[in-house]
Amino acid sequence: MPRDITPLVRLELAGWTSLCDGTGSDFYGSIMTDDAVMVLADGVARARDEVMASLREAPAWGAFEITDERLVELGPDAAALIYTARAFRAAGGPPFVGIMTSVYVREGGRWRLALYQQTPVPDGD
Repeated sequence: MPRDITPLVRLELAGWTSLCDGTGSDFYGSIMTDDAVMVLADGVARARDEVMASLREAPAWGAFEITDERLVELGPDAAALIYTARAFRAAGGPPFVGIMTSVYVREGGRWRLALYQQTPVPDGD
C-alpha cells in the first residue's frame, strides 16, 4: 500500500518557509541526517555543516510554491519526494524554478533528510 505523501510535503513546506523567514540553518540542521548532502542548482554538493553555514548567509526567499508532488517509495523507512518548486527572492528578480528531489529516511521515529537535489528548469518554464 502506498505511503501517505502528506508528512513529507509538510516537511518540504516547512523547509521553504524557514528559507523565507531566516531560520533555514536551524531547520535544516535539525532535519538533515549527519551524513546528508545537498546538490544545488549551481552544481555544488554540500555536506550538512556546509549547508548550515551557507544558509546563515543566504538571502531570504520571499515566496514559493510547490506543485506536482510525487512519492517514490524506496523501502519501509525511506522515500523520495519529487516536486516542482517556483521561488522568488525577497529582494526581487526572476523566479527560480526547479525540479526538487528530497530523499528521506526514518530515524528514531521521524523523517530525516538524507539527500536533496535541485535540477533547474531552463528559463523558469
